[in-house]
Amino acid sequence: MTIATTTSTRIGGNSFMRRALDRMIEARTVQARRYVNGYLLSLDDATLAAHGYDRNQLEREGSASSAF
Repeated sequence: MTIATTTSTRIGGNSFMRRALDRMIEARTVQARRYVNGYLLSLDDATLAAHGYDRNQLEREGSASSAF
């Protein structure tokens, strides 16, 4: 299950700081998604199915064993 969210920090222009902030936000979003996937993979298949997740899809998206 993929949830798409759009966060725009672009007020105007294409400055270095704005691009850096956008990239940092994207990196933290990916990191959070991997952390959550790691927890979800610790659940049994029945619980995952009850909440609309597929174990194979979660494994393809990857997981992280620790958060920073």
